[in-house]
Amino acid sequence: MVKTVPDSAHALRQVSRKRTVGGLRKLAQCLLSVGVLAFAGSAYAQEWKPTKPIRLVVPYGPGGSSDIIARVMAAEMSKGLGQQVVVENKAGASGVIAMQDVAGAAPDGHTMVLGHVGTLAVNPTMLPKIPYDSDRDFAPVTLLAKVPVIFVVNSDVPAKDLKEFVALAKSKPGELNYGSAGNGSAGHLAFEQLKLATQIDVTHIPYKGTGAQMTDLLAGRTEAASAGLPPFLPHLKSGKLRALAVGTSERIPLLPDLPTVAELGYPGFESSQWFGLLVPAKTPEAAIKRLNEEAVKALASTSVRERLLEDASIPVGSSPSEFATFIGSERARWGEIVRKADLKAE
Repeated sequence: MVKTVPDSAHALRQVSRKRTVGGLRKLAQCLLSVGVLAFAGSAYAQEWKPTKPIRLVVPYGPGGSSDIIARVMAAEMSKGLGQQVVVENKAGASGVIAMQDVAGAAPDGHTMVLGHVGTLAVNPTMLPKIPYDSDRDFAPVTLLAKVPVIFVVNSDVPAKDLKEFVALAKSKPGELNYGSAGNGSAGHLAFEQLKLATQIDVTHIPYKGTGAQMTDLLAGRTEAASAGLPPFLPHLKSGKLRALAVGTSERIPLLPDLPTVAELGYPGFESSQWFGLLVPAKTPEAAIKRLNEEAVKALASTSVRERLLEDASIPVGSSPSEFATFIGSERARWGEIVRKADLKAE
């Protein structure tokens, strides 16, 4: 059993008193209690120090949950590492471009990649000739956060809830379009999972990042989408988008009136995206431990927690081995969905 750093738990309890994100904070506290904050303060980890800025490569474009999480973590980790962590967005090819870049980088601790459900759990099944091996070419550092996936439509779509949207889609098979941040992205997977559960036919339009996807969704060129809450939230508040349901097993405090897909007649449905840090394989153990230490310390900071929880992102924190086990279990789960939905690289 891995122990939690007492100061981090206390900080979380302080944060949990604030407004509507209290429920998420309680969940984050539970997740962190089983994480690896034991790595924090490790004297052994202090043996490695970065000697130049560290690249944090993000497999998707600006504007989505991946970009938000990467930038808030980079800013906080820079303080502890004594070197700037520079975020580099490398979108395209279902995240393959970014993953291949990092797989071939020098294994010296100065390059990290933001791992994701798409690049680590889906691509190995969806892509016939994937040019990287998520086990062989990377070393896990830590699971950073989980982000609830929600389903939305443009406000002009004549469907007020999920039931009406399903009925509309069934009346127009193949005519409605949904956008995603790209093939293998969390939004792509979640919507395909919804299609399987509801037996609807909606056409997938992949984009290079959440920002590009949002442009067409807001303009009405696509009717629907699914992704983490952060990029949708301001447009839900303005009335330009309408939320249909949330993919998690429980409702989320930021949208307490939004029902889950499961409670709307599809029991067992659960979909969320997650993000974590990895480095190239053969990176020295001391470097991995230090990066883990600084990452979980950043996750325990008030500034990072506040920023993530306000966007409905749940901070986690894990040991490298726990993250490796998690990746394996997610690959098995999503691999089955990919095969059932017959998803192919487009």
